Order: sequence, then structure tokens, then C-alpha cells
Amino acid sequence: MNHRAIDALDKGFAVSTWWPGWAHLPRDTRDALFLLGVIAWTVLPHAGHLPAWCIAMTAAVLLWRARLALLQQPLPGRWAVAGVLVAAATLTAWSHGTLLGKDAGVTLLVVLMVLKTLELRARRDALVVFFLGFFLVLTNFLYSQSLAVAAAMLIAVWGLLTALVLAHMPVGRPWLRQAMAIAGRAALLGAPIMVVLFVLFPRFGPLWGLPHDATARTGLSGTLTMGGMADLVADDTIALRARFDGPPPPPEALYWRGPVLAQFDGRDWRRLSPTFPAALQPGAELRTRGDGIGYEIVVEPSRLPTLPLLEATPDSGPDAPRIDGMRLTFTPDLQWLADRPLTDRVQLRARAYTDFAHGPARSVLGLQDYLELPSGYNPRTLEWAAALRRQSAYAQADAPALVQAVLAHIRRENFSYTLSPGTYGDERGRHAVDEFWLDRRAGFCEHFATAFVVVMRALDVPARVVTGYQGADPVLQDGWVVVRNSHAHAWAEVWMAGRGWVRVDPTAAVAPERIQRSLALRPPPGLVAGALGDVHPELLAALRRGWETLNHQWNRWVLNYSRGQQFDLLRALGFSAPDWADLGVLLVAILSAAALGGAAWAAWDRWRQDPWKRLHRRLRERLGDLGVAAGAHEAPRTLAARVDAALGAAGAPVAEQLRRLDRLRYAEGGAPLQPGPWWRGFDRAVRAARRARA
Repeated sequence: MNHRAIDALDKGFAVSTWWPGWAHLPRDTRDALFLLGVIAWTVLPHAGHLPAWCIAMTAAVLLWRARLALLQQPLPGRWAVAGVLVAAATLTAWSHGTLLGKDAGVTLLVVLMVLKTLELRARRDALVVFFLGFFLVLTNFLYSQSLAVAAAMLIAVWGLLTALVLAHMPVGRPWLRQAMAIAGRAALLGAPIMVVLFVLFPRFGPLWGLPHDATARTGLSGTLTMGGMADLVADDTIALRARFDGPPPPPEALYWRGPVLAQFDGRDWRRLSPTFPAALQPGAELRTRGDGIGYEIVVEPSRLPTLPLLEATPDSGPDAPRIDGMRLTFTPDLQWLADRPLTDRVQLRARAYTDFAHGPARSVLGLQDYLELPSGYNPRTLEWAAALRRQSAYAQADAPALVQAVLAHIRRENFSYTLSPGTYGDERGRHAVDEFWLDRRAGFCEHFATAFVVVMRALDVPARVVTGYQGADPVLQDGWVVVRNSHAHAWAEVWMAGRGWVRVDPTAAVAPERIQRSLALRPPPGLVAGALGDVHPELLAALRRGWETLNHQWNRWVLNYSRGQQFDLLRALGFSAPDWADLGVLLVAILSAAALGGAAWAAWDRWRQDPWKRLHRRLRERLGDLGVAAGAHEAPRTLAARVDAALGAAGAPVAEQLRRLDRLRYAEGGAPLQPGPWWRGFDRAVRAARRARA
């Protein structure tokens, strides 16, 4: 580092380590460049959803303004700025089809802010830019409320506050570090009020539009096609978290039930549209054994109304699932459905019974729906099932025996579990089960579940496909079990007389480690992930777990902070039946106490101000008692001459005390000023002068 960089660093300009000339820039240029950097940082998170022309215009204007500042050139005229603004408005209307709405409004706000930097001619213009910047910070949360965006916007607010402080320090060349420290202290002073408002301000629902990161882009679907679920394996994002009251169940018991699909058109599986009245359809008839396992679950946003709860979670008892502001329904096929898609992250408590049975023990007419197969599809598989039935051992076999026979076929015929089996069926997806079951025998979980259900129906056994998640990460995160979209799974349920619906997972017949140890298939890692894995196999996983734990705490205590948690807090504070009125009273009481405390602090701060200023004020008050006018800017020797002129010999002791004060205050190398002893002498002289005048 050269001597100029060291000199600049001593003055507090950390940026001089990479640009030694920073410390030698004019004050206006330095402050302008700093503000432009803060604006660029604030706009950066918007780059992913702004039109390309807006990104290019923003970069061009910021670079243009920086060049003008560095070269000390005049700012462009108002007509040039107005022309760019008209062009931007026209392009906004062309890109978004309107000048109103969220996306168009954010685009115009970004353009207005960067164009305003071309009009920084006075402090008033700078203040407009600052407050446009604060508003732009808020707009970032319309698109994402993640921890990363929050941290970036915290830095942006600090930078804007620093620029605001610099604008109110017009004299000299204040250190950038000093302005940043003042801005940081101001933000910290306001932080307690911010926390109180966050904790106690009534929650009435979202005030802004739904951010993009609250809407799932992947996840379970309401339909299933052979090969479709394999795409989820590449998605390692978290689908849900669960924390159990005791030790977590083993991986083979972690079946998180999602959509149940029973209607097959030859290519896709969908939810069943019953052909029989409700009274003739199979009901839930859930029968649980044991005490169950209490658990808390946080479900990430999805595109479905289905809550993937642990099998089986009943709808009765004190731990029945509930979500504030949402109506939940427990369906006959054990699904938990909300009254709308889960576009927000939801958290609830429930109790699951991994030892359970459900469905009618005796046959009902509605079970015929679970035998339907489309005509003209997969004829070879149907013939294979008919051939099995013709064998003497299975001609009169019941459902359990037929299930074991089909599973034995999977184990015996060298079926393989693979992430990329290729496309099955013809160009329209017809006869995909034939090709999988009898020819290639390679597939993912939905291939096995789909083919198994088709075969069981062909054997005259009611069956259906269940989708959801199976297993979890082997390592807990802060006590939470983590289930990812890559744990997406499909299995089968068959109806057995005397038992009801029974889970059968054909994947376990070909890949038992997938079920017993949650060892799901994974796509090949990318270049960076692969390099990290080669250097330190656990490093990447540990980094990911750490970041996901931080995100979980952010989501849980900030984004998911709800009315229920507010009322729980009031109960902990002693409110027996808290309501909105109690919340308002507590909020007003705390804010009033904070205001009184701030007033008391201000009074105390005024009292503890510089001793010289306080002494000078008292001095002027006492001279006023003698009829001698004194200004706040006047030195003691000036006041001494005025006392001599006004009081003559009677004021000589007072004038002498003032000259003594002047020497104590201003004489180089003089003794430190001791206000107490001097004041006593001055006070005696003033009283003597008053008596002499009387």
C-alpha cells in the first residue's frame, strides 16, 4: 500500500485500500459517488424482475452521473432529463401494458430515483433521493422476504442514513467512517421502538402483495404421470420441517401423506371423481393404536391446498390440526385439505399415529371406483395379470397373497431403481405401463407405484396411488427433521377384506435403502458443489445446514410471527383472555413510557452538555441581573470591558473575575478550568456589585 492509501486509511476512508485517490477527491464528488454506490446496491435485488431496458438505463444513468462527478462537469439540463423520463414511461407502458400496478410502479420508481441523481443541485434534491431510496428498500420485500434480501436491505438503509448524515454535515470534509458511525447509532436508538411495534402491532394480514419467494415453483402436483416425479429429485429445497415431542420415528415410518390419486386415464393419475353417492363410498374409519406422537410442523408454500402431514394424523382430540384464518378438512382418504392453496408458509401442531388402520373392513359398493382401468391401454400388462390369475396357486387367492406375488415378481425380475429411466410409452404416453413392467423394468418410485396399482386392479383388487414425501434428512437441524422436495415419493394402497386400506410400497422391493435409510437418488452435483465435495465431503452439507437453520429461524420468528403468537405473549405477561384491546393498551403504554423516557433523557442530556456552555449561560443570566447585556458568542474579556463601562469601580471585582475566566479558558498552557471554585468567586463579586449599586 502506498503512502497516500495509508494516509487516507488513517483518516478513516477504508475504501482507499483499493482506490488511493479516494481521499483526495473533492467533498461533493466523494459524497456523490458514495450515494450512487448505495443506490446501485439498493436497486440490485430488483435486477431479476425489471425489464432489460430498465436495467440498462439504470446502469447507464448511474455511470453517467459518476463520470460527471469525477470530471466536475455540469449536470444536464431539465429538458434532457424530462426526455429520458418520457422515454422511460413509454417503455414501462410497453413492457407492462400499464403504468399502474406493482411491477410497473417499481420500474418507474427505479427510473425516477436514478434520474433524480442528475438533479442533485441542492440539499433539497438530495433529500428527495434519500427518501425515494428508503421507499425503494421497501419495494424489494414485495418480491422476496428472504433473510438474504433482508440483510442486503439492512446494509442499504445504513448506506442511505450515512448519506443523509453527510448531507447535514456541510462544513469541511467529515470522515466517512464518522458519518457511518452516526448513522449506525441513530438506527440502533430506533431499533427498540421497531421491535416493540413488530411484536405488538396488530396483525391484520399482508399489507403488501405476495412476494415471489412465498409461492412455490416446484413441489407435489395434483396429478401424476410416469416420469414426472423424478424431476423433483433435482430440487433440494425444503418442503417441510417437523419437530417431535420425543425422539423422531425411524425413517421407514416417515410417510408424509399428500394427494391421493385414484382416477387413471391411461396416462395421468388424478383425484377420484366418485360415481357412487357418499353413503356408498368408503369412509376414513381411522383406527389408531398407541399414544401417538405429538409434533410441530412448518409447511413451506406450495401450489396445492394439501397439507402433507405424517400418516396418520386424525381430526379429533386436542392436537387436531388448526391454522388461524384457514379452514381445514379431513377427507375420507386421510388427506388434510385447506380451503385455499398454501401460498404462505404455515405452522401447526398435530398428533400422528404411525400404527394405524383405516377404511372399511367390509366391501362397499364405492370400492368399484378403485378397480376402473381405461379400455385399450396396456393390454400386455392386463394379460400378464390374467395369466397370474390362471395359475392354480392364485386362482382363488386373496388380496394379501396377490400383493406378495406381485412384489416377488419385482424382486425376481431384476427391476432397477433409477433417476433417469427415459420416456415410456408412445408419443401420446400410451402403454407406458406395458413397456415398464414387461420390457425395460427401470424406473423411479412413481413408475413402480403406477404399475403396481394397475396390476392390482387388473387382479380385481381395489388400489390407488398416494403421493407425498417419504423419509427426511439424516441429520437434525436445530432439533427439526427436514424433509425436502427431493424426498417426494409415490406409493400404493390396496384394500384388503377385514383390514381396510393397507400401504404397500413397491419401491421397497427394489430399493429398500430408499425407505429404510431415506437414501434418495440424487442428480450429479454441479461444478462448485462437486469441487467442494472432493475437498471436504461434509463441508457443503454443513454450510447448507447452517444457512437453512438461519433461514428457518428467520421464517419462524419474523415472517411467520402471527396473531396467535401475539396473544400467547400476552398470556405469558398475565392477560387471562387477551384480545385486540389488550394488545393496543400494552402497545400504547410501552410507547408512552418510551416517550417519557426519551424526554427525560433529553432533559438530562441538556443538563450534561459542555460545562463551558452551561457556565456561560449562567454567567449571562447573572450579568443580566446587573443590567449588563451579554451575547452567547462573546468572550469573557469582552464582557469584562462592558462591565467596566457600565458599572465603573463597583463592577471592578466582577470584571476581574471575567478576565480570570478568560485566561483560564483561552490561555495556552493554562490551568484546567474548574467551574466550581471560579463560580463562587464570581458569584460573590456579583452580589457585592449589586449591593454597591443599591
